[in-house]
Amino acid sequence: MSPSAADRLSRLIRDIPDFPQPGVVFKDITPLLASPGGFAEAVNGMVEISPDDIDVVVGMEARGFIFGAPVALALGAGFVPVRKPGKLPGDTLAQSYDLEYGAETLTIHADAIADGARVLVVDDVLATGGTVGATAGLLKQLGAELVAVTVLMELTFLSGRDYLTAQGIDTVNALLRFGSS
Repeated sequence: MSPSAADRLSRLIRDIPDFPQPGVVFKDITPLLASPGGFAEAVNGMVEISPDDIDVVVGMEARGFIFGAPVALALGAGFVPVRKPGKLPGDTLAQSYDLEYGAETLTIHADAIADGARVLVVDDVLATGGTVGATAGLLKQLGAELVAVTVLMELTFLSGRDYLTAQGIDTVNALLRFGSS
């Protein structure tokens, strides 16, 4: 992505201080989503930095759905949602993890992805790596192969990439990187 394109997209992401709790600076993508050109540019950029030899894109609730589904369509892959507990009918698998400001649990349908399927995980942000790490745990339970992770933005000061590398996840693609809180 060119510096000017990255600049355009970065200007469409606003900082919300002290949300969801004091000391956290939330990266709000609402203006980016409201801009048809910005949203298209973000999705196209995410597709460009993603591998194309995948079977399934997995997106996590809720903003991972927004980017994961159009990335899956562009790559000719299926899309599987990862949701919070109680949101999926039928048999599910669960994985708990820590956030930079709390704890959460994610679930996936137990039959959502075939054993050996090649998976791309897509989300809006890589912060501490907990959400992606938990999703990787779900994929491992299903016998799927995590090929890569693609995010709109990476908050490098939270060291999520280092956490994922320690978990054996070494292919992480970020369209934008933000280096300080």
